[in-house]
Amino acid sequence: MNLLSCNRSTARGLRVVALFEGAKGALVLLAGFGLLTFIHKDVHNAAVQLVEHIHLNPARHYPRIFLDLTEHITDNQLWLLACAALLYCVVRMVEATGLWLGKKWAEWFGTLTGGIYIPVEIYEVARGGTWPKVTVLVVNLCVVSYLLLVLIKNNKKG
Repeated sequence: MNLLSCNRSTARGLRVVALFEGAKGALVLLAGFGLLTFIHKDVHNAAVQLVEHIHLNPARHYPRIFLDLTEHITDNQLWLLACAALLYCVVRMVEATGLWLGKKWAEWFGTLTGGIYIPVEIYEVARGGTWPKVTVLVVNLCVVSYLLLVLIKNNKKG
């Protein structure tokens, strides 16, 4: 199945999802490059300055977790995180390219790679639903549901 055999609205929908997935990959890649700027620098001091700059209380739960994590981070860990960001970006870009081109494998791939996060996202919302957690869950459910609908629709055709 390719883009030419999909109807126009399905093709547009797949391209919207492709742009979204590509944007996620690019954002994570930029974050990975950002991590590399902290090689041979005091990451904890930068984290303290960031928390102060955005006026968070460093004694609160999430800022404290963030500050604690940055206290003992090594250059090797920063490299590892940057490599993980690169890998995530590659996966998202492969998915985005396949969806843009209307490839059936990309619909399956997107459904599976998006669907694996749903149980974790539901757990996080159940633990304490904040608007960012709920938003991530709802957006992911919409993307995975759309891809599932496209797969079901295409399976009925062929």
